[in-house]
Amino acid sequence: MTKQPIIQVRDLSVGYGDVTVLDQVSFDIYEGEIFVILGGSGCGKSTLMKAIIGLIPPISGHIILDGDEVSAQDEAKLQKILRKVGVLYQGGALFGSMTIAENVALPIEEYTSLPLESVLTLVRMKLGLVNLQGYEHHFPSELSGGMKKRAGLARAMALNPKILFFDEPSAGLDPITSAELDELILHLNKSLGTTMVIVTHELESIFTVARRIIMLDKASKGIIAEGDPAYLRDHSQNPFVRRFFTRRASDRGLNKKGTG
Repeated sequence: MTKQPIIQVRDLSVGYGDVTVLDQVSFDIYEGEIFVILGGSGCGKSTLMKAIIGLIPPISGHIILDGDEVSAQDEAKLQKILRKVGVLYQGGALFGSMTIAENVALPIEEYTSLPLESVLTLVRMKLGLVNLQGYEHHFPSELSGGMKKRAGLARAMALNPKILFFDEPSAGLDPITSAELDELILHLNKSLGTTMVIVTHELESIFTVARRIIMLDKASKGIIAEGDPAYLRDHSQNPFVRRFFTRRASDRGLNKKGTG
């Protein structure tokens, strides 16, 4: 059975003020897949993610999230649609004055009317999923960088979203902790079937978790590659794409005299 797109982006243009960052971008994300958005600095990776989750209104085009048009809704309807979505931001975005349990409980208490005991049970379950059992009463300042990311992930999963977004999940992590987070992402995707959309430029993570990617390009303001990252690394006809995946400087850069 062919999987259906859970996110459809059609002819999307997005930007800030008079500056267009992405122009006429189209792609699909399928239910249950791990999909990676990548590209060089300033290419619009985070801007695209923000547009998909309704934080930035598009200049033109359409974003359909699980059957609903994101950009054509009033605030109340948009909030209802976005309950299907969880987001892990770069720093975890935890509230420093609240315990880890209180951070995870926040969206549950805001969007449901569950009794306290049920909320606490859900919090323990979510923390268990990210291997933070026993840390309910710790504050963010008492956790390592990797633990903060996992706590942020537990909060992103609080309302059982169908789609999880990750904004540079490996940023600020050492290689071992980053690899552990990649393994957790793979495990959660396999066990829960959650669709995952990851914005990153970390090659190790890309080759570990991604089955399909799109690469954005700052100059063309669009997609210059789509598909399996290993295949693109070995077979892409675009020199920039091959250099990106092999971490090679351009020939012009290599031929410059001196190092400055």
